[in-house]
Amino acid sequence: MTAEELRSLADELGLDVVGAAHVAPYEETERHILDRRTRGLFGSMRFTMAQPEISCHPERLLEGARTVVSAALCYYAPAPEPKPGEGRLPRYAWRDHYAVLRERLEALGRRLGGAYRVLVDANQHVDRAGAERSGVGFIGKNTMLITRTHGSWVVLGTLVTEAELEPTEPVAAGCGSCRLCIDACPTGALDEPGVLDSTRCLSYWTQTAGELPDDVTVALEHRVYGCDICQEVCPWNAGIEKRRAAEPLPPDAAPTVSLADWLTRGEDELMEELDRLFVPGNDPRWLRRNALVALGNVGSAADAPLVEPFLDDEEPAIRSVARRAATRIAERA
Repeated sequence: MTAEELRSLADELGLDVVGAAHVAPYEETERHILDRRTRGLFGSMRFTMAQPEISCHPERLLEGARTVVSAALCYYAPAPEPKPGEGRLPRYAWRDHYAVLRERLEALGRRLGGAYRVLVDANQHVDRAGAERSGVGFIGKNTMLITRTHGSWVVLGTLVTEAELEPTEPVAAGCGSCRLCIDACPTGALDEPGVLDSTRCLSYWTQTAGELPDDVTVALEHRVYGCDICQEVCPWNAGIEKRRAAEPLPPDAAPTVSLADWLTRGEDELMEELDRLFVPGNDPRWLRRNALVALGNVGSAADAPLVEPFLDDEEPAIRSVARRAATRIAERA
């Protein structure tokens, strides 16, 4: 199959950007992961970094594999700022885009024929490395995969197949001298361009158990999960943001959550609704911790009763942010 035929098939299946590369190890990515791990820049994060001897070796993922097909699905949608009492989710988490991408890659695998394996949001493969090699995009200074048509507002997935496809060419890096993402990060997580210090990243801390650093709790503002700051300032994202500015929000998209709901709803019900999110140990206490942080940053006097049940919580991290929230709310009142 030629590159043009692959792009035509991808358009038919609803994939926004697609590329192909011969199966081969991601040697530079593996070295980068090992270096960051040695420097402690992953914190407690594991995911694809836990076993680079697997995630950086697509040739080990399917016997007889010849091609790695990388695909990007754009998830950008405009939305208003959170209202009082609401917390913000990152755009990729407004709905389960990974499920949509997985379904479309499965369809692509069937159309190509032969044995294949789909990996979407999977620890066994570094999707970003395959996407860079196949020309889906380039790695920006914010460490995100940036496509030339949809910016970094994309989720990535991979199809490893025994089918033989024409490779697509990588694209040149396009950040130049721009450092908007570096300067915008409130905690300095991107001070070394192209290298993320997870221990300084707001998104990392919202997905990590335990107590949060003081500067992180302040910088989170109304965010209860993830962070989009480095994408919101990226010039490469301006095009898709302009093209979709007038589009309505999909009916199943949830850009915000009710902080009161997160703090009062039954644990099982809360986790079932948010099963698309990674939560440490699948423990809803860490979602409640994040909601308490947001209340401390933006809550009003009317929110004070929501905090009270957690002031003497048995978990120190919950107790700490609850007391901070109560103090901050009282000060604003």
